[in-house]
Amino acid sequence: MRKGLISLAAAITAMLLPASFADACTNIIVTKGASKDGSVMVTYSADSHVLYGELYRTPAANHAPGTMLKIYEWDTGRYMGQIAQVPHTYSTIGNMNEHQLIITETTFGGLPQLRDKDGIMDYGSLIYITLQRAKTAREAIKVMTDLVAEYGYGSSGESFSIADKNEAWILELIGKGSKVVDGVNVNKGAVWVAIRIPDGYISSHANQARIRQFPLNDPENCIYSPDVISFAKSQKLYKGKDENFSFADTYNPLDFSGMRGCEARVWSAFNRFADGMDQYIEYAMGHNTEKRMPLYVKPKEKVSVKELADMMRDHYEDTPMDMRYDIGAGGHHLPYRWRPMTFKHEGVEYVNERAIATQQTGFWLLGQARSWLPDEVGGILWFGVDDAATSCLTPIYTSSLDVPECLREGNGNLITYSPTAAFWIFSRVANAAYLRYDLISKDIQKVIDRRENQAIAEIPAIDKAAVELMSVSPEAARRFLTDYSINKAQSMFNEWVELDNYLLVKYIDGNVKKEGPDGFLSNKYNPTRAANPDQPGYNEKWKKAVAEDAGETLKVHPVK
Repeated sequence: MRKGLISLAAAITAMLLPASFADACTNIIVTKGASKDGSVMVTYSADSHVLYGELYRTPAANHAPGTMLKIYEWDTGRYMGQIAQVPHTYSTIGNMNEHQLIITETTFGGLPQLRDKDGIMDYGSLIYITLQRAKTAREAIKVMTDLVAEYGYGSSGESFSIADKNEAWILELIGKGSKVVDGVNVNKGAVWVAIRIPDGYISSHANQARIRQFPLNDPENCIYSPDVISFAKSQKLYKGKDENFSFADTYNPLDFSGMRGCEARVWSAFNRFADGMDQYIEYAMGHNTEKRMPLYVKPKEKVSVKELADMMRDHYEDTPMDMRYDIGAGGHHLPYRWRPMTFKHEGVEYVNERAIATQQTGFWLLGQARSWLPDEVGGILWFGVDDAATSCLTPIYTSSLDVPECLREGNGNLITYSPTAAFWIFSRVANAAYLRYDLISKDIQKVIDRRENQAIAEIPAIDKAAVELMSVSPEAARRFLTDYSINKAQSMFNEWVELDNYLLVKYIDGNVKKEGPDGFLSNKYNPTRAANPDQPGYNEKWKKAVAEDAGETLKVHPVK
């Protein structure tokens, strides 16, 4: 079975859920010239209500001639078919491989009639199989597009981030539907276009196709399928000049949800890092389709690992879409809205905001490829599970020979609790925070910042020691990096267990225990009893709403 196969019950649930629930992910791409340390970075949040957070690993292997590889759909575990295996496959860990190649995705869906129900390659299999077969981003684009051409593409439209230690690309791809002639689908395959993000720029995509017009004669920076335009014309999807053709507008026409639920997340990332993004706020909010955002922007300052990680924790803070201050935030400024994505009241439909940080994240990551180091040392997968805003990234070197127990595939699942799994302890802490977010999230963020900053500060020394070991024994260097990665992750897990205990003790029963330099303050007469706690109550918006709703019942009246 494929790596990361979700449980049977979760798979059945996934097939029953609307695509908008299961397909919501966010990617941010930072090129070498746009990063503070000269690395290429890609973020990914795998957001699904039925996805369990764990770390997939596949070791390198040799395969005999004639070996076939069975393909199982990544979202559901459904058997799709089989393809020819290659003689040698590379080791992978998460969404990176041993050559520092990074591949992630967001699903845009697109025109439903273009999905090929008989295609063997689904989007998830494309990612993890290509990581085993390609060394560079350009190689990956060829592998992926060759696979769908030969075996058919069985998913809906997809945007892929594909990056190596030198460059980064966005590949957008959608199937061609089924047209069976003499028992053969003559439309097998996909139409696609890939754009290289210029060095010094950042890009992002979030479940809406973003490549519009593209250069037709610039193979260094743009590659596309020969029939990407002619197929659209044959299906009467487009009838203009080739040079005016827009992939996104043709294959994934924009609507309100595409702007407000998807492009708004891209806008939020661009708004944090680049100047001049106010001009696109009407577009991001779904009010104006004309003022479209560019595919990539130049950041006002180069972006660090920590800044990029924190961007994945965004809830539209301090923008018109900030969720903390309307009554939907409850009494504690909660920057989340539970699903579904929209609701109706008296015949009018309203939106529940969908920010980058979201409650249904299975796992998230920041892949970092560093060209100045050997591949065994250069690739780092900063990996986390559950909601990015309440979880911590831990560094996993991509040459690692094993994965931490707390992140091991099969250690628990979405319907089976495991006391040794990071996903479950992070979920416990997150769900505690959701109850009184304005208070509890601050305690969590302190631990996140301390751990991530500490790891970032340690990495240069770990790199240096590993490079020195490489000259003596590459295997010893890989074992050293494996041990560091495992110990760091397990230390994070242990600290989150302690954090879970601390939050329960501090915030039990709606109170907030007072703290001194050495811990919680005791009653001066009995050291086993806490001092009288603080009782902060609710925010003003909540108090006003309750007073307006039930004021006559709750009003304190003077005694007559």
